Amino acid sequence: MKNPKSILITGGSSGIGEALAKDYAKEGITLFLSGRNAERLSQVKDNCLSLGADVHTALVDTADETAMSDWIISCDEIAPLDLVVANAGIGDGFTTDMDLGEHTKKIFDVNVSGVFNTIHPAIRIMQKRKKGQIALISSLAGYHGLPTAPAYSTSKVCIKAYGEALRGLYASRGIEINVICPGFVKSPMTATNNFPMPFLMETDDAIKALRRGLEKNQARITFPWQLSLIFGFMVRFFPEWLFDRIFRVMPAKN
Repeated sequence: MKNPKSILITGGSSGIGEALAKDYAKEGITLFLSGRNAERLSQVKDNCLSLGADVHTALVDTADETAMSDWIISCDEIAPLDLVVANAGIGDGFTTDMDLGEHTKKIFDVNVSGVFNTIHPAIRIMQKRKKGQIALISSLAGYHGLPTAPAYSTSKVCIKAYGEALRGLYASRGIEINVICPGFVKSPMTATNNFPMPFLMETDDAIKALRRGLEKNQARITFPWQLSLIFGFMVRFFPEWLFDRIFRVMPAKN
């Protein structure tokens, strides 16, 4: 969608969410931002206000289905939503001395249920007026399950597949749905990584690629292109035994 005027972004207090909010912020734009850190969210709000945008913030847990639905409905009543970005996510690392079930539930509560709790109310709203755009933040890690990040990569596989399915389902109903698959982008999340990150992308460059893809209504928006090419090639042409050998020796996230 070109020139959305009313934009909702979850996870708007840091990383890609914060950068995207600031990039959209200008006179005539209404921003609805959620986050879990009141201080950071307030700083982002002040920055966006200084750029001329009308900004509304909320401390809301994306895993809370009722709270998310109530918040999104209330935002739409203030300014009918043009674009909803389901960005909130966590990428905690995993080691085998941790409880796999507990770790997976924590990741899925935010990365999967949190996305569902964001986009389902938005779809109901947009379907009534047959207009709107929804972006789901997946990851290049969603191209294949990674043994060094089993819960995280699986959560992103889920979101990628779900977004791709919904795009076709709602295309005739006037709703544009896009899947965003970033690689390594400079953010507080990647700042904790203690391993090499090939083609680490500057945040501003990532936001330009993301916005360009949304404006063109691309089905899947991936960046950086070098890492996208590598992952796409590997998934299409590498046999599983080679995947196993490569990914088994990849460094684990903290």
